[in-house]
Amino acid sequence: MKTNRIFRALGALAIVGLVAACSDSPTSPGVQPQITNLVDDFAYQVSDVQNYSSTDSYTWQNTGTGASVDQSTSLTSGSATLILLDDTGAEVYSRSLSDSGSFPTIAGTAGNWTIQIVYSSTVSPAVNFRVQKATP
Repeated sequence: MKTNRIFRALGALAIVGLVAACSDSPTSPGVQPQITNLVDDFAYQVSDVQNYSSTDSYTWQNTGTGASVDQSTSLTSGSATLILLDDTGAEVYSRSLSDSGSFPTIAGTAGNWTIQIVYSSTVSPAVNFRVQKATP
């Protein structure tokens, strides 16, 4: 009898662990964004961000010395900041993603740029932005 109770308790714990592992955590949207990462064109979208804090980084190839950034995000709470670093690691852009519109970067060095999204307790129905090589 005692053995049956132990097995039932272990079975119940296993089910609780399985449900917890399979549940949709509130940070999963920030971990799995939809990204288009092409030479001179980078697009990022994530839906339903819930209390997410992290810095996510991506490498993007820009054959130009500048870029145009289009932002369309509506934050409910927290903050999200977009930072762009050129091929030398110099910061060429930093702006809150709550600022919607089109914005230029300052001039940088062509090559592999780093795109960073810094989330801090962010809650948002969607985070969207696009970075494209600036046209002269």
